[in-house]
Amino acid sequence: MPPRRAPSAAAVAPSASASASTASTQPKLKPTRAKVGGIDGSEATTKPVGDSFDELLRTYYKGKHLADSINTAEDKWTLLPMFLKVKGLVKQHIDSFNYFIDVDLKKIVKANERVLSDADPQFFLRYLDIRVGTPERLDIESNAEITPNECRLRDLTYAAPIFVDVEYSRGKQIVRKRAVNIGRLPIMLRSNKCVLSGKSEMSMARLNECPLDPGGYFVVNGTEKVILVQEQLSKNRIIVENDAKKGIVQASVTSSTHERKSKTYIISKKGCIYLRHNSIVDDMPIVLVLKAMGIQSDHEILLLVAGTDMVYQDTFSVNFEECSKLKVFSQQQALEYLGARVRKQRFIGPMKQRTTVQEALQCLADIVLAHVYVENLNFRPKAMYLAFMARRVVMAMTDSSLVDDRDYVGNKRLELAGQLLSLLFEDLFKKFNSDMKLNIDKVLKKPNRTEEFDASTLLYTGANLITHGMNRAISTGNWSLKRFKMERAGVTHVLSRLSYISALGMMTRISSQFEKTRKVSGPRALQPSQFGLLCPSDTPEGEACGLVKNLALMTHITTDDEEEPIKKLVFALGAEDATILTGHELYAPGAYIIFINGTLHGLTRFPMKFLRSFRKLRRNGKISEFISIYVNHHHNGVHIATDGGRICRPLIIVENGRSKVTPRYLKSLAGGRTVFEDFLKKGLVEYVDCNEENDAYIAVYEQEITESTTHMEIEPFTLLGAVAGLIPYPHHNQSPRNTYQCAMGKQAIGAIAYNQFLRIDTLLYLMVYPQQPMVKTRTIELIQYDKLPAGQSAIVAVMSYSGYDIEDALVLNKASLDRGFGRCQVFRKYSTILRKYQNGAADRIGDIKRELSKDPENPDELVPIRKHAALQADGLAAVGEKISAGEVYVNKQTPVNTSNTPTLLSDGPPLDEYKDAPMTYKLYDHAYIDKVLVSTSESEQTLIKVLTRQTRRPELGDKFSSRHGQKGVCGIIARQEDMPFSDMGVIPDIIMNPHGFPSRMTVGKMIELLAGKAGVLSGKLQYGTAFGGSKVDDMANILVNNGFSYSGKDFVTSGITGESLEAYIFFGPIYYQKLKHMVQDKMHSRARGPRAILTRQPTEGRSRDGGLRLGEMERDCLIAYGASQLLLERLMLSSDVHEIDFCEACGLMGHSNWCVTCQSSKGVVKMKIPYAAKLLIQELLSMNVLARIRLEDVFPYGQEKQVCG
Repeated sequence: MPPRRAPSAAAVAPSASASASTASTQPKLKPTRAKVGGIDGSEATTKPVGDSFDELLRTYYKGKHLADSINTAEDKWTLLPMFLKVKGLVKQHIDSFNYFIDVDLKKIVKANERVLSDADPQFFLRYLDIRVGTPERLDIESNAEITPNECRLRDLTYAAPIFVDVEYSRGKQIVRKRAVNIGRLPIMLRSNKCVLSGKSEMSMARLNECPLDPGGYFVVNGTEKVILVQEQLSKNRIIVENDAKKGIVQASVTSSTHERKSKTYIISKKGCIYLRHNSIVDDMPIVLVLKAMGIQSDHEILLLVAGTDMVYQDTFSVNFEECSKLKVFSQQQALEYLGARVRKQRFIGPMKQRTTVQEALQCLADIVLAHVYVENLNFRPKAMYLAFMARRVVMAMTDSSLVDDRDYVGNKRLELAGQLLSLLFEDLFKKFNSDMKLNIDKVLKKPNRTEEFDASTLLYTGANLITHGMNRAISTGNWSLKRFKMERAGVTHVLSRLSYISALGMMTRISSQFEKTRKVSGPRALQPSQFGLLCPSDTPEGEACGLVKNLALMTHITTDDEEEPIKKLVFALGAEDATILTGHELYAPGAYIIFINGTLHGLTRFPMKFLRSFRKLRRNGKISEFISIYVNHHHNGVHIATDGGRICRPLIIVENGRSKVTPRYLKSLAGGRTVFEDFLKKGLVEYVDCNEENDAYIAVYEQEITESTTHMEIEPFTLLGAVAGLIPYPHHNQSPRNTYQCAMGKQAIGAIAYNQFLRIDTLLYLMVYPQQPMVKTRTIELIQYDKLPAGQSAIVAVMSYSGYDIEDALVLNKASLDRGFGRCQVFRKYSTILRKYQNGAADRIGDIKRELSKDPENPDELVPIRKHAALQADGLAAVGEKISAGEVYVNKQTPVNTSNTPTLLSDGPPLDEYKDAPMTYKLYDHAYIDKVLVSTSESEQTLIKVLTRQTRRPELGDKFSSRHGQKGVCGIIARQEDMPFSDMGVIPDIIMNPHGFPSRMTVGKMIELLAGKAGVLSGKLQYGTAFGGSKVDDMANILVNNGFSYSGKDFVTSGITGESLEAYIFFGPIYYQKLKHMVQDKMHSRARGPRAILTRQPTEGRSRDGGLRLGEMERDCLIAYGASQLLLERLMLSSDVHEIDFCEACGLMGHSNWCVTCQSSKGVVKMKIPYAAKLLIQELLSMNVLARIRLEDVFPYGQEKQVCG
């Protein structure tokens, strides 16, 4: 051992002496560094200006400087900003979209490159290449590049043209055309085709874009749409499950190839094993299917499934009996039996009749287990795969623990925007080609054509199909693909712009394909395999709990890698070909089967040696870093995975009990000489997915490394996601509190982007004075929340005060509100289009209506009517005008006659007659006009958008929350002179009831107060990073050194009596968030108002000025009280009372004091019933159900006498 360490000791020595020599010169260096700042000689010229990650590396953790010495244990976190620079939170969306544009598009066109014609065998059209241009505008006159911001403002789609190169035959010659436009593809922001890619902060500002905006979404018709990450079970993998109730064990595989998707089952019923597939009518005995695939000897089948294990052989041998009962002994007989039971597929057009044997062969080759290819009718690989599936079922029958867990993260794949778009484009491109083929056939069938047929005209006419197909799918979120029978709704969502965090949280969200209504606990549970890959805290409460997850901070989602080179590599590393072996060798002791993406491929007898060689190649960068390999000892297999959609994360490699990342590497990383990619190439860091993680022995901290450790965490706080990372000291809180904060952090009002005042969004909440938190976390710096914060630091006193603070209510200081605490602005957008009609008429903006002034001094002056007070001469509201309910802000007028049919001169209204269709302000609270935008949309129609602004100060009932899930509403706003104050004269902004702490156990909030107070006194921001952060002892020392109590408590005097309080009060700054739920948006009452037409009951909801519902449970309370007249009044008189004419004789309703049924007015009386009851009776009548009403006296004659007597 010593000789091995000697060189490293020698290597360290020069650097140690070098640092000693520089130590003496350091004081001289530091001032110059400080003076020069970021523009550090040549280094600055190579980097884009103002790259925000560089600032993170300038000043270190705990105020360390670049020139300071590096300690690996503490400073390995510098790998994190470097990782996020390369991969990042949203990078997976962008990588996946780039992969789709650069690789997938070409693959799809290659697979469907020829279009031939049935009418003319000479004709062909072939695609040579496909590429996507840069986003461009559809207006012909301008050639300036279009920016995403312009698309948002003008309701356009941010899309780029798709160009193809084609060659086709025209008459006798072959024509080639380059750059034929076949449609437009919406472009993801920040992808490599986007205008914003690779731009510096300065150029982003020129484009009116926010440099902190994550990108990764689309702008379609002016709205920002995100394609959420979709979670699915792995394709092409065997999943074994057992259903104890039904006594069934089944192995299922979802085969997915470019041609088809189908599911194949191998199930056990009553001890026998069958193959089940949609294309075969009955369940087929497994032995029969294997015989049909050419394995005719029973002994060979037994070995392939059960091997030499006697228990497995006994379990499986029943199946031979099943096959011999059917009198099937040879391959021919098996194929005939199977062919007779294949579901016939309907084909359009002339079809050759196939024999039953051909049907069976075609079904087995192409449909059953479609992902295992059959070449030249060589069924051996497919038979082996089927036998292995049967073996897994036999193993699960004998040992019930050998089943797979569907909810295990390693059995899941995530589908990103790129994969979903590629499925969509493939579907549209195939339809485009088939439509073109039909049109070509139509033209070529005509016998006497006047000119030579040119196919390129059809390429231009079909372009709309692809454009509209893509736009419709992204804007509605409905992915409906005919070929795969895939019907999915809600794939895209509108990007939530409540705060910067809500937008970022949406980009990392994963939605699973589960029904939310079913109360199943399995998929909702927190899996141990989610560690470091999915955030344990960030999931919604309620019905979607556990089904909607979020990615952790340092995750990456893989894209597909090529299988072929890996297959060759497996044999190069000494594996044998599995398809030429028998069951004897396959399942011999010590033999391990090598699977590539779930398919049998090779066999090795030295699995650990194979594993080491494979990993060495990967760490040296010879094969892709995202390919994972692990050994499964339960069914002796080595699994290699190259498919896309696996979640992986980087870990530091540990060899011989030492971390491979040393201070030397971290120094060059901090100096900008190396990047994260170099760490991968040098084999210091590697990506590990969920399955491979099970083979690893991971140390969390450097001091925990032992001889058997294989990896080390980069940082433990990357266990949490971006949203949970905002919480300071989350490891001191009860777990559900962190989950509550994850939901509330997305609703906090703050700054949303640098370009927030240039945007016109439907609803925009902005904080007037946002502050960055005093107690930060590492994550806050990494996601740059401190640049766009959502909250303010409030001085909090934890004490009971006034009784208005019961149940989490807060007492706010009126003076703080006057100075702008919690003040926010609400912007709303109202838009309208001035349409042009078929007959040449168009909407217009009318003039202001005027009336004589009511001012006695100027009685003859014409002034605008009250509704038009805010309008200017052009008929639009003036910017800065106050606007109240009922006032007009766009005085729009529409033509009365919009019909296209020409009328006689005397008929119909004239073309120049207009009626008013003004846009009036509907809300109760006044607002100010902030912006008016006049532009044109893509269809050349005038677009008018008006943005209104309200400034709100906190009032009673507004919701606030700290970063620990401690939400509360404002209970009372107290005057400053009545508030308690500390001995330094500090008056709290918020008084919080101490009863919020004991049951909720949010100790993190207490430590945040301590750290915040220490930070204020020392003039530094403190850290509350998960599993680390500023230590309580250090904070207490700072407090003591500044003359405060170590516990954070202060001596407080009552503002009302002037006496000192009898206890010390916990007093200090806590970061509070104002949430979007404000009383002003929810307050609602009504007397009389609008009613629903059908039931004549009051409408529902605040926006429709609805009534307040007395529901089922309230009715039960009134019944329990016996308040029958109140019940009658609330349920009928105040709602839908209706007077009917009712005939006592026949029990039916009449009208106008006349019974239609009896044809008399003798027994007709007037009576009040709910209109809903009258409607029910009439609706029953319409269905031929006769409902008669029978009346009884409340006091029948006989009873009344008894009472009196």
